Amino acid sequence: MAKRDYYEVLGVPRNAGDDEIKKAYRKLAMKYHPDRNQGNAAKEAEAKFKEIKEAYEILSDGQKRAAYDQYGHAGVDPNMGGGGFPGGFGGFESFGDIFGDIFGQARGGRGGRQVQRGNDLSYAMDITLEEAAAGKEAQIRIPSWDDCGTCHGSGAKPGTSSQSCETCHGSGVVQMRQGFFSVQQSCPRCHGAGKYIPDPCTACHGRGKIKNQKTLEIKIPAGIDDGMRIRSSGNGEPSPNGGPPGDLYIEIRIRKHDVFQRDGDDLHCMVPVSFTRAALGGEIEVPTLLHGKATITIPEGTQSGKQFRLRGKGVKGVRSHSAGDLYCHMQVETPVKLTDQQRKLLEQLDELLEKGGGKHSPSEKTWFDKAKDFFA
Repeated sequence: MAKRDYYEVLGVPRNAGDDEIKKAYRKLAMKYHPDRNQGNAAKEAEAKFKEIKEAYEILSDGQKRAAYDQYGHAGVDPNMGGGGFPGGFGGFESFGDIFGDIFGQARGGRGGRQVQRGNDLSYAMDITLEEAAAGKEAQIRIPSWDDCGTCHGSGAKPGTSSQSCETCHGSGVVQMRQGFFSVQQSCPRCHGAGKYIPDPCTACHGRGKIKNQKTLEIKIPAGIDDGMRIRSSGNGEPSPNGGPPGDLYIEIRIRKHDVFQRDGDDLHCMVPVSFTRAALGGEIEVPTLLHGKATITIPEGTQSGKQFRLRGKGVKGVRSHSAGDLYCHMQVETPVKLTDQQRKLLEQLDELLEKGGGKHSPSEKTWFDKAKDFFA
């Protein structure tokens, strides 16, 4: 049964204002409300009440009213759309829809049926710094869309089939004039598919696809850095009208490390050194990310903050020809919880250092000189 014109249902002209439409709706809603109609007239009144409510919902919304004025019921009735995914699976909107509607140039090309690519999906993955440097293989669970087992992917109820769209005559596009311009855009009835499903499948609601979960194996390349993305082609959402599926983008997030900090391909770490070792010099062991322990020789009189570089002990980036370096920053530690004997020895050492003058503490002498100049 064909639907009546919404303006005719409310009894208002096509140029009626919002207040006039609201007033007409309230009057008719009071007249045909189910609570006010009992007995034999109840069924007919209920049908008219639903018709009035539907008309008001369309005409009271500016966007829906504009679509109805331009395309009639096909512009606002989702049941008259094609068997695609008009809203997307994940609530995402494709950029192709937006620009294609404005310029009439979706991915199908000029003048032909517009084929829309599926939406891309994003997945955030946390890994350790060691895994980022060495690379790894991992498995993730992602959504997948399989052909509906009831309709076998057609979107139509078993025993029925889709039909060519009468609005666009199967082309998937319509012409719209705006002043001197003629704009081509996706057909509002079939959403660019060129056909619609009058009796959709109840299992998939006319989509032809059922959402499931699947396990995807991915390979994280060695040297990947924080914020980089890995693309898995074709593992995004399916197209709403027969186009190619979108892609899956896996965004890498590297957890904070207890020892190392990464700076591009280089690594930095703080190395605690006893003040006696720093004063006397010698060999100390330092950790590396992937190569076990390394030995470095520090000269006598090493000060806190002094850095030493171990070439090639950093990370080899995904686009690098060689590995970066490891920078070890010395952190001279002051001893605590001294015994009486240790304290006496340090006091003796302090006396000897004072007798030796500024040559034992060059930084201290420089600091005092600057302080004298400041207060002079």
